[in-house]
Amino acid sequence: MLNRIISQAVPAAGTTRRGFLKLSAGAAGGLILGGALQPTAAAAQAGTDGLATPFVHIRPDNTVVVIVKHLDMGQGTATGLATLIADELDADAAQVTTEFAPANTGLYANTLLGVQGTGGSTAMPNSWQQYREAGATARAMFVAAAAETWGVDPSDVTISKGEISGGPNTATLGDMATAAARQGVPDSVTLKTPDQWVYIGKSFPRVDVAPKTQGATHMFGMDVAMDGLMYAVSLRSPRFGGVLVGLNEAEARAMPGVIDVIRLPDRATVIAESTWQAIQARNALAAEWDFSNAENRGTEDLRAEYTALLDEDGIAFHSAAVSEAEEAKVVEADYFFPYLAHTPMEPIDVTVLFDGTEAAFWTGSQIQTLDQNIGAQVLGIDPGSVKIETLWGGGSFGRRAIYDSHYVAEAAMIAQAWLQTHGQARPIKLVWTREDDVRGGYYRPMHMHRVRAGLDAEGNITSWKQRVVGQGIAIGTAFEQFMVNNGVDASSVEGLGQHSAYTIPGWSVDVHHPLVGVPVLWWRSVGHTHTAYVVETIMDELAEAAGADPVEFRLRYLTDPRARGVLELAAVKAGTIPAGLTRGIAVHKSFGSYVAEIADVRIREDGTVKVERVTCGVDCGVPINPSNIEAQIEGGLGYGLSAILREEITMTAGEVDQSNFYDYMPLRIADMPRVDVHIVQSTEAPTGIGEPGTPPIGPAVANAVRRATGKTVRELPFSRQGLA
Repeated sequence: MLNRIISQAVPAAGTTRRGFLKLSAGAAGGLILGGALQPTAAAAQAGTDGLATPFVHIRPDNTVVVIVKHLDMGQGTATGLATLIADELDADAAQVTTEFAPANTGLYANTLLGVQGTGGSTAMPNSWQQYREAGATARAMFVAAAAETWGVDPSDVTISKGEISGGPNTATLGDMATAAARQGVPDSVTLKTPDQWVYIGKSFPRVDVAPKTQGATHMFGMDVAMDGLMYAVSLRSPRFGGVLVGLNEAEARAMPGVIDVIRLPDRATVIAESTWQAIQARNALAAEWDFSNAENRGTEDLRAEYTALLDEDGIAFHSAAVSEAEEAKVVEADYFFPYLAHTPMEPIDVTVLFDGTEAAFWTGSQIQTLDQNIGAQVLGIDPGSVKIETLWGGGSFGRRAIYDSHYVAEAAMIAQAWLQTHGQARPIKLVWTREDDVRGGYYRPMHMHRVRAGLDAEGNITSWKQRVVGQGIAIGTAFEQFMVNNGVDASSVEGLGQHSAYTIPGWSVDVHHPLVGVPVLWWRSVGHTHTAYVVETIMDELAEAAGADPVEFRLRYLTDPRARGVLELAAVKAGTIPAGLTRGIAVHKSFGSYVAEIADVRIREDGTVKVERVTCGVDCGVPINPSNIEAQIEGGLGYGLSAILREEITMTAGEVDQSNFYDYMPLRIADMPRVDVHIVQSTEAPTGIGEPGTPPIGPAVANAVRRATGKTVRELPFSRQGLA
């Protein structure tokens, strides 16, 4: 049991590892609580493992610390979890702060993923009940403590905005924290009903605004600083799978600030007194690579192979009877979606300290279980001897949710090599530059689709045959057993067939997963980024062919009432189309949430696209923090718009052509439209919101462009067509 994560004070070099890796327990007094609580709070006070998942620590100084088991990379997770605790506890928002939990799968597992980790927009769905119960349990124990201390009936004790009252007596939560810790833990608690909520569904201030705007130190991985810190930058193969066979490091070693050059099997790492010195010395290394087993194909080579596969039957995913004889009209189309990079504002970084027995990593860890286990495996120590201090992530979009924890493994190898060579433990910060990540990171897989859809004479869909070609993200990884079924990787087909909000007659889907040496990974909303685009643009063309209104046509096949609800809401709120603009519509279900987006688009005089306004209807269950939902929809929409306009990763002879924001061009502020978000006041359990805003924007804009130009953009990004 613990009441604090690794100390905020960064240890100086030379401090014993056991001293600073040990998690303090009960040192400050007060009450520590979690879900699935054990018989007595005394166990928590003693620092034992008696409490299952410690989610909140109420200190005698009247601070309420919410222990956040998920990474917050800008999506507002910490604020959401703090909201749940504060509401059930009846704390004052001003007294609430947060700390990230340490790596401990037994205590902090994401119950929807089976590991301690964040992803798939599961943070709130996973924690909704768990954190509310922790807050309610704490409240019950404060009530019991106050009743005992003041000699009043528990029914006469109230808590409001962090102040406890009973008869003529008042106290703060801090005043009563130690007494509350002596109370027995109730077997069950009653949660508030919606009419009793103070913060949930209303407002709660972002817990990260103040530290981010006031220049907090040691918040992000890039901020980490400590005595004796060294900086590492690696030279990696320019082609995926290349092997380092020769290295001339003389010039690099002679450069200012260089401490060492470490050669690893597939890379060379410069260690220096600063990141800049390490980069300059890395650039001076002369390397020889063996590319015989590398991925040597370029984009056009791969595209030709994918195109050939479109002509061959794939692995069946969703089968339905197809009656082409009834077809009066047919829509046929091929689609191309390029590789995409994640490009978070904070590139990959991790600081490591290893003394031969224990290790600590400071990073924006998205899957702590994997980072801890793989770090331990590389170092040859027990996972319990590996501590992870999770820091705020400066964006991720899937980039930090690595199935192989590659950057933690790399840092571990560097730390181990340093210790073996120098015999002294020193902290090392491994930094990936943006160029490193764009040229040699992980990507949203390239995909192609082929669709043939038919209408009968009355304008009803009779058939829909769809073929998908693209790398499976989970194939060949530790996630394969969970995500690959009968040879089909779920990430390539999510949003299609039985996973769609639509019920479409004759819908059949088959899949090819070509083996390519390009490392791929989930990217914000994963497969929905291309499946929604295809489905919604085809639906729009079918509606036109049927002579039907695009909203009405979709409603015919939306049997899910929540999908119908967001589409109808967005359509009403969008109003009439402004003069000079064209309108496109898309609706999609992803990660349990429903989003409809209606885009009003203008074609500029130079032929490029300007999205003027997007109206959104959103149903993500109970809206815990409405303002945060709006922000996530705006951010997800902007991220998706950025991708469809100009972003693509291409390769020539196996080497990535792009390197930074000048040639992998994200959305500019002038391209960002006005966004109006309308939230359904649902009573359903909360679902994800970090990703669902991304899939509909691409097809909504494409449908508007088709109305303006007569052509559907089927090859992304739009810049390939001169539209951006």
